[in-house]
Amino acid sequence: MYDNLGAQSGVPRPPGNIQANPFGNAFSGGSSGFIRSGLGAYGEKILGSSSEYVQSNISRYFSDPQYYFQVNDQYVRNKLKVVLFPFLHRGHWTRITEPVGGRLSYKPPIFDINAPDLYIPFMAFGTYVVLAGLSLGLQGRFTPEALNWLFIKGLVGWFLEVSLLKMTLFSLGSGEAPLLDIVSYAGYAFAGLSIALLGTIIWSHSYYFLMPWTSLCMGIFLVKTMKRVLFAEVRTYDSSRHHYLLLFIALAQFPLLFWLGKISLNWFF
Repeated sequence: MYDNLGAQSGVPRPPGNIQANPFGNAFSGGSSGFIRSGLGAYGEKILGSSSEYVQSNISRYFSDPQYYFQVNDQYVRNKLKVVLFPFLHRGHWTRITEPVGGRLSYKPPIFDINAPDLYIPFMAFGTYVVLAGLSLGLQGRFTPEALNWLFIKGLVGWFLEVSLLKMTLFSLGSGEAPLLDIVSYAGYAFAGLSIALLGTIIWSHSYYFLMPWTSLCMGIFLVKTMKRVLFAEVRTYDSSRHHYLLLFIALAQFPLLFWLGKISLNWFF
């Protein structure tokens, strides 16, 4: 009978149980702005440090791809002379540095003959594939599938060269050289291979002295480069171990380049 009294006018309803907020208005008004600004600053600090860490590691191991294409005609001519006739290079093999943003950075290839580039390796690789296809065509064995096979064979050879140089650095306790530097140095082998293939097309018997010459020059170039440029980043120095590894790199060029220079549709012949 008392249920309808609260609905009548003039009869006040008893107040309900209202729970007080022990935190007050900590998350509203000025306090809310203070907390949000603090969390925002902390988040920006975490994200900023993470992005700097990722960026530093990317630049440390991969560098900027645009750097490797800053070349001109003079650089290409001089670089090919160094790669094809390394024993005639009378200058130093050390890369030139310059201060950039408060730290030392290597000058691009257009200003430094010892800097690695990717223009020559890519052009040489394309020339190698074209000349290999032409060689098969002159033998009457050219097919589109054969050209694909030669392309894959060249990539496998390039990968093996990169792996050889990279494992050498790891064995010496330094794997910090940028990967694109290693790819560039390994790709210079196709410049000599293209010359050897062209000579073989003109006269087939020239293969037997052009390939040893190409392998020898590439071995000398890599020894000079690895010794003066890349080994400078090695933390520990062991002269006897270095010499053996340099000799191994030079000798490994002979079977690898002979395999790449032998144009066939088989893996080992």
